[in-house]
Amino acid sequence: MAKSAFLLSFLILSLAIKSQGRCIADTSQDLVSDGIRSVLQPSLLHLGRPVSSSEACEQTYGFLPCTTTVLGNLFLVLAYGYLMFLAATYLSNGSELLLEILGPGIVGGLFLPVLGALPDALLILVSGLSGSKETAQHQVLIGMGLLSGSTVMLLTLLWGSCVIVGKYDLSDSSTSVDSRDTKECSLTGSGVITDLQTSHAAKIMVISVIPFIIVQLPKIFNVSSGSRLAVLISLIVSIVFLLSYCIYQVFQPWIQRRRLAYAKHKHVISGILRHAQKDALGKLLTEDGEPNIPVIRKLFHKIDLDSDNLVSASELKALIIGMQFEEINVDTTDAVKKLMDDFDTTGDSNIDEDEFVTGIMKWIREAKHLVPHSGAYSIKFISDFHQKTKEEHDMLIDRSDEVVEGINNLSWNCIKAVLLLLLGTVIAAVFADPLVDAVDNFSSATGIPSFFISFIAMPLATNSSEAVSAIIFASRKKQRTTSLTFSEIYGAVTMNNVLCLAVFLAIVYLRHLTWDFSAEVLVILIVCIVMGLFTSFRTKFPLWTCSVAYFLYPFSLALVYVLDYCLGWS
Repeated sequence: MAKSAFLLSFLILSLAIKSQGRCIADTSQDLVSDGIRSVLQPSLLHLGRPVSSSEACEQTYGFLPCTTTVLGNLFLVLAYGYLMFLAATYLSNGSELLLEILGPGIVGGLFLPVLGALPDALLILVSGLSGSKETAQHQVLIGMGLLSGSTVMLLTLLWGSCVIVGKYDLSDSSTSVDSRDTKECSLTGSGVITDLQTSHAAKIMVISVIPFIIVQLPKIFNVSSGSRLAVLISLIVSIVFLLSYCIYQVFQPWIQRRRLAYAKHKHVISGILRHAQKDALGKLLTEDGEPNIPVIRKLFHKIDLDSDNLVSASELKALIIGMQFEEINVDTTDAVKKLMDDFDTTGDSNIDEDEFVTGIMKWIREAKHLVPHSGAYSIKFISDFHQKTKEEHDMLIDRSDEVVEGINNLSWNCIKAVLLLLLGTVIAAVFADPLVDAVDNFSSATGIPSFFISFIAMPLATNSSEAVSAIIFASRKKQRTTSLTFSEIYGAVTMNNVLCLAVFLAIVYLRHLTWDFSAEVLVILIVCIVMGLFTSFRTKFPLWTCSVAYFLYPFSLALVYVLDYCLGWS
């Protein structure tokens, strides 16, 4: 409903925008240079001159609204940005559903990384295909702003936020106490820990910046004649890296396998909650949706077979064996280990009553996020949660080892995944060009360089769904979910550095554009190398490390401004 209301409002308001085209400035009067570029360049500041009726209007596709006013272009940037956000969301949901149906391998290794970077790649593509060579040379700066802005945002703002949201207590050694966050804002006593595979993903990310270095070699050695050759070599290296990374993901799909393992664990959680209600212990949730503590304590004492007020691993194993999961092959040993990780915050290999209550309460909160409800929490709510996790499990299991049940439902999910992917691709392809035009027009109307608009605003539209997903995973305060979160961040940056850069380099080479992005490339190299090396050789990140990431964001903006607009690098 909200999305439909937005689209309707967009159509109504867009009709209200006066159909004035892109401002074509008359450089003969009322223009003042911004002190940096020549008076013939488009970054001039208009000093109160009203828009002339003689100025042409260029509507995207001949019918989409366009305007020369600041507020009108701001509205269009926000509207088209939201549509790109919808496209990224549909692509993310469709690719995740496809992964659940077909499992990792080709889907997880090839389609997911490419689809995740598709909105950015399309925006970069259309920014360099518009109009004449001179127009493309100007608008391609928007694509470079998006490329660098997306990379910097992922490794600074998102990375630092995930450390804050996902922090838990750290011990003196390289271990953590999952879910236990008692040290509050201790800069050294709380933080996150990732596994070694995540540090490998960071190393791959560092390697992926090599094409940026290659394309800058003529600038570094001041050899102007070799610029076009350097672009071609960098393009070839980017494509080779892209293919190599996808092949690596196909044969080593450890990120996707960890996601599948987590989905299986959720089914065990839902089974235990349903088991508690089936044994007539009472409703686990009150009418207003709060955990029913007395019933949870009853469940604890029922599981505690020897009545020592502690639940051991053997008692958990007996519980899981007695539950008899329907048509689900549960690895009992692995399930017990994960349950102990969830509950045992003291690390003594036993679960006391308070730990058990805290763990169950967290499970219930997760169920409330996963299962839609109308505000009334009945006994059926837990059954719905169990059914939901069972459906996820059925789609995520290895199809080569188990018989696929529910072919009709599987067929519908395949159709749904394909439709989501097509819808996301169509929206991204259709509205990428209008968004680039709106950013360019907004830049002309305000005098703000288009690079900074695309650097700050456009990554929010194309990466919002990934950012929300990463923060939700990090908030579970588990080492395995934290590792998955940071692995996906490093993977997204790697795809920016190979796929999106390859698209950008192809435009520059085929349209004979000038490679003049030294400041922007320097920012990408600094952020990727600093954060890559920082995360490649350590797995423990105390809370203070988020300040390193946060500092790099304003530093990047300031560096580009100084190099381009003060020292005249571009």
